[in-house]
Amino acid sequence: MAKIVVSQFVSVDGVIEDPGGSEGWDRGGWAFRYERGPDGDRFKLDELIDADALLLGRVTYEGFAEAWPSREGEFADKFNNMTKYVVTSTLTNPSWNNSHVIRDVASEVPQLRDRHDGDVLVNGSAQLVTELIERELVDELRLMVFPLVLGDGKRAFGATGATKSLKLAESRPAGETQILIYERA
Repeated sequence: MAKIVVSQFVSVDGVIEDPGGSEGWDRGGWAFRYERGPDGDRFKLDELIDADALLLGRVTYEGFAEAWPSREGEFADKFNNMTKYVVTSTLTNPSWNNSHVIRDVASEVPQLRDRHDGDVLVNGSAQLVTELIERELVDELRLMVFPLVLGDGKRAFGATGATKSLKLAESRPAGETQILIYERA
């Protein structure tokens, strides 16, 4: 049975917006200012190799679908060929290889656990992450915390109807960043 795993690059103040700088945000590209080191790079590669599928919101999906098909290498090959689910009310025919539309998070996302053996990985997708947490559909939360305060931008977590408890499963340095892994309590 698969786990729903949210994995985010995040600033100390909780911002996840435009870590790579491709969205044109004036504070974008912040993740490239810091060295993740070999441990951080290995963590991200292992995380992807262990995943069977990606679950993405429409905006993140469209950004990834534009950027990744032209890339090559072990990471890109896995990313491009794995099953992808995009949560959207507007997209009808996703063009990125092996992509499927999800319309109803509450009924369709829990079924992904039975459909896959490896993790179902969620990157970016701030609005989707908030909904998954609200519905208690996240099994594991992986944060790569970068040592900066951005002061503005999309936050990793939006408002929830109630407190959501987690338990720390692991904490370790990765270059100039810190990896925090939480499980649902």
